[in-house]
Amino acid sequence: MFNNIGVSGLIIILAIALIVFGPAKLPQLGRAFGDTLREFRNSTRGIVEDEAEKPREEPKQLL
Repeated sequence: MFNNIGVSGLIIILAIALIVFGPAKLPQLGRAFGDTLREFRNSTRGIVEDEAEKPREEPKQLL
């Protein structure tokens, strides 16, 4: 998704964020984004582990 954003694109995004939110809010926004991303990763890791623990059922054949 973000593979095509280069250094100049990141600089533009950061400049716009600085203008919109101001320098005092950027650390808080970054921290909130990091916490959200961490929680999302932990949740998806739990779901993947739950799926790996379930025994796979064999598909039933129709007669």
